[in-house]
Amino acid sequence: MGGGDAGSGRYGEAVFPPGQAGEGERIDFGALAYDDTTMARLHALGAGPGWHCLDVGAGTGTVARRLLREARVESVVAVDRDVRFLRERPAPGLDVLEADITAPGTVPGRFRLVHARFVLMHLPEREQLIAALAEHVAPGGVLVLSDAVDLTGDRTPATPYTEVMRAMWQGLRESIGTDVTWVPSYPQLLRQAGLGSVGAEIHVPPLLPGSPISRFWADTWQRSRSAILATGQVDDASVDAAVRYLDSDRCAALSAGMLTAWGRKPVR
Repeated sequence: MGGGDAGSGRYGEAVFPPGQAGEGERIDFGALAYDDTTMARLHALGAGPGWHCLDVGAGTGTVARRLLREARVESVVAVDRDVRFLRERPAPGLDVLEADITAPGTVPGRFRLVHARFVLMHLPEREQLIAALAEHVAPGGVLVLSDAVDLTGDRTPATPYTEVMRAMWQGLRESIGTDVTWVPSYPQLLRQAGLGSVGAEIHVPPLLPGSPISRFWADTWQRSRSAILATGQVDDASVDAAVRYLDSDRCAALSAGMLTAWGRKPVR
């Protein structure tokens, strides 16, 4: 689903490499913007004592550690292709697994909660992965998926922000295959994977000067600048102007939203 040609690279290689100075801080800015919303949904779905959980593409591990600390779940397997940030912050009950989730047999067992946030949008195998992740959900458990939805539509007024955001989505699609156009199909894909009690919601954090989400986007543009410029839509001055715009009182825009969809495995 979605348009455009997928890039041949992968997230974390030419764009957003974890070894680049400050990448952990960029991820944490996103966590500050979205973790409370994620945790509220996981609590509402029943995550709690006795649950064994799988956190896919766990990043710096903020959700995994909050599941252990706040929801009091039994354990969390946090899987990522690069686990340096997870190993920097160990916690009781947190099991770190360095693996590529697209490889068959990566994760053994089933879990009451399988969670993936800002992962599938970067992977061409996304539809197959939803079905594969659903297989890791124990009967009565839930699969929770969150990804970005672009809110810069054709009628959105042109600003430094909208110009660079549109170029960013195109640049990421062409360089590493990121595609958010199919994300609204999550609920139907969860049903097709055999899950029931499917629901979905969207959270849009406000773009305010100095806010975590504004700092996240400014940092994201800087780190994906080469891919943005390669589109030919904007130049260096445009990216610099958009960064200044985010940190000014003139900023009047919608951040990309986070769509979260969930489904429960039937108990047979």
